[in-house]
Amino acid sequence: MTSPDDPIIFDDQPEAGHQFQRLLAIMSNLRNPDTGCPWDIEQDFGTIAPYTLEEAHEVADAIERAAWDELPAELGDLALQVVFHAQIAKDRGLFDVTDVLRAINNKMVHRHPHVFGTENRDKTAQQQSADWEKIKAAERATKGKRETPTGVLDDVALALPALTRALKLQKRAARVGFDWTDIGDVLAKISEESEELVEARAMLGADEIAEEYGDLLFVMVNLGRHLDLDPEACLRAANSKFTRRFAYIEDALRKRGKTPDQSDLEEMDALWNAAKAAGIK
Repeated sequence: MTSPDDPIIFDDQPEAGHQFQRLLAIMSNLRNPDTGCPWDIEQDFGTIAPYTLEEAHEVADAIERAAWDELPAELGDLALQVVFHAQIAKDRGLFDVTDVLRAINNKMVHRHPHVFGTENRDKTAQQQSADWEKIKAAERATKGKRETPTGVLDDVALALPALTRALKLQKRAARVGFDWTDIGDVLAKISEESEELVEARAMLGADEIAEEYGDLLFVMVNLGRHLDLDPEACLRAANSKFTRRFAYIEDALRKRGKTPDQSDLEEMDALWNAAKAAGIK
């Protein structure tokens, strides 16, 4: 068992380095096969991965709500996920947290030659983003020579949220010239896909309807990309707006002695318009 006098685990020093070492020690103890926590011991990469995604979304949620008092704890939860994966890898003899930190440190230095190298720093943020993508492409090309060559889209992570993955796939394809040059062409494609969805709904089955709906979503992501918008962020904002306006409807109905299921669409739609008129966004 861990001693309550352990200077790493129980000594709450203010230095960031100490706190990081403390987290590593805590996770090492939790995964100890003889004295650790049974649940933590049983976990592997696959079982922890969903929690990693969940914690990343909770970080994004805190930022979306400007909940700055909650953000340290949410970022801590996300940091725990990194340490958890690193400890699982160490237990298997694959790598450890030092390898993780070395990899990201080296990557950040290599991808910022205008800060850590000799390149001119006098660039716009847009140019720096373009240069970042060029460096990533060069790294992929080098990796492909060392290992089995990969396609343009092969390393876009499957586990990303669908909107985010669609955006990354489109950006990757655009880098090799597979892209519309005029936003009008994107808008025309949206009209085309909308018509195909209407036709599928009228004439085809559920599978074809789902396919056409997916095509429409995909091209809507492309429109966002051409407008320099992040579709995931835009949809989160729309979700939040819907939540706030529906809360207005519920509150107004409550004052009338009703719940939504005791109302009807006409009444709730009128209250929705009232929420809009009241400036609820």
